[in-house]
Amino acid sequence: MTDAPTALLPVALRAAEIASDLVRTRVPGLLTAKGDRDMASEVDYAVERAVRDYLKERTPDIAILGEEEGISGDTAGDLMWAIDPVDGTANFVRNIPLCGFSLGLIERGRPVVGVIDLPFLGTRYHAAQHTGAYLEDRRIQASMTTDLKDAIVAIGDYAVGEGAEAKNRQRIALTERLAANVQRIRMLGSAAIDLAWVAEGKLDASITLSNKPWDTAAGVIIAREAGAMVIDKDGTDHTLKSAATIATTSTLANAFLDHISYCIFGVS
Repeated sequence: MTDAPTALLPVALRAAEIASDLVRTRVPGLLTAKGDRDMASEVDYAVERAVRDYLKERTPDIAILGEEEGISGDTAGDLMWAIDPVDGTANFVRNIPLCGFSLGLIERGRPVVGVIDLPFLGTRYHAAQHTGAYLEDRRIQASMTTDLKDAIVAIGDYAVGEGAEAKNRQRIALTERLAANVQRIRMLGSAAIDLAWVAEGKLDASITLSNKPWDTAAGVIIAREAGAMVIDKDGTDHTLKSAATIATTSTLANAFLDHISYCIFGVS
């Protein structure tokens, strides 16, 4: 690991400023359908294009993956930016303030830099590998909760699109099991917020049974640098190729994995 990737945190922070200004000052505009019950707003596209232009200027040799416009640049390199211009678009278009900009820098399948900006909450989280996680200038730490019955847990949105019915059977089963065992369940509608709030200790766990790098890359490195474990549904370390994104404390991880295994594989 060289110093170069983590030295790009200031670039990521400036990109977040650009994105936040656009999200706060523009209305969603026309919506573009992206499939069954999925959409992008004009702001999604405007933010992604503005951030892409900035990153191409500042880091021309690094590939860029965006939720709305795919991947561009040198995909054979070790580094890749992952952009979610508005994570939580469904919230954004309804004036629900739980949405945010997410930008992660991935090195060989693992995020090394991350910034999450929540424009309507006035908060910005950031981390670089081996340097800690921060809310603005304040270092943050994941929850110290040790008992499942005391845990507040965020779960990812239920699936839409192809295969949603089968996927949601697992999600609903997991929700039912967790409801009987944890203090409270939350569905916030933004993976970036889920992971940032695990990092800050507002949540004790975030369970998302999917893994799209634009949604998760920034949050994964922020949560890890705050002391959380971030793993796949089989308990292995979370990477770009993971099927799920589970962030929690080391003491609670096995309990959550047992519930997930039962709902997905029928074993515990």
